[in-house]
Amino acid sequence: MNLELTFGAQDVRILGDEEAFSGHFSVRRLTLQYRCFGGGWSEPQVREVFERGDAVGVLPYDPETDSVVLIEQFRAGALRGPASPWMLELVAGVVEEGEDDESVAHREALEEAGCEMSELVPIATVLPSAGACSEQVRLFCGRVSRASVGGIHGLAAEGEDILVHGVPREAALELLARDRVPNGHTLIALQWLQIHGAELRQRWR
Repeated sequence: MNLELTFGAQDVRILGDEEAFSGHFSVRRLTLQYRCFGGGWSEPQVREVFERGDAVGVLPYDPETDSVVLIEQFRAGALRGPASPWMLELVAGVVEEGEDDESVAHREALEEAGCEMSELVPIATVLPSAGACSEQVRLFCGRVSRASVGGIHGLAAEGEDILVHGVPREAALELLARDRVPNGHTLIALQWLQIHGAELRQRWR
């Protein structure tokens, strides 16, 4: 089935675009109209859009040990009642101007996990929260050649304090089955590995 979307970018009118906030991240305030499925245009809508830049995420996978590298770090947005605001995640980082995705994946893997990778395989391109945020995340699986499992990494200048875990693939998928992976990028990557892991291990070994 080849499902084509009904509308495209040309079916939106930007009536106003202003900066509503500028700090560590920024917020744009858009006034816009869009075409309606029943015909005509919507009434003017005001929408605040969180701008944090695009990112790359990579799930490092070691085919020799059949394990993945996951990192554990504090996340302010996960402060929700008594649940722990520390999360198990794949490696990820923001794409700086002039960088390509592969360079970001290798840079962040080394910074956050002391991890070197010899090959990258694309997983998916994701808009994590398109109702409010412009961020696009490109996800990869990386073939591990070296990893600092048990080490503590991250850039002190960015307030990072990251613990590196080596997790057998089956144990990671068990976490997935028990709803213990609330991080969306990591969940998607592990689901991909659940489908492709056996074939990928055979190919990479």
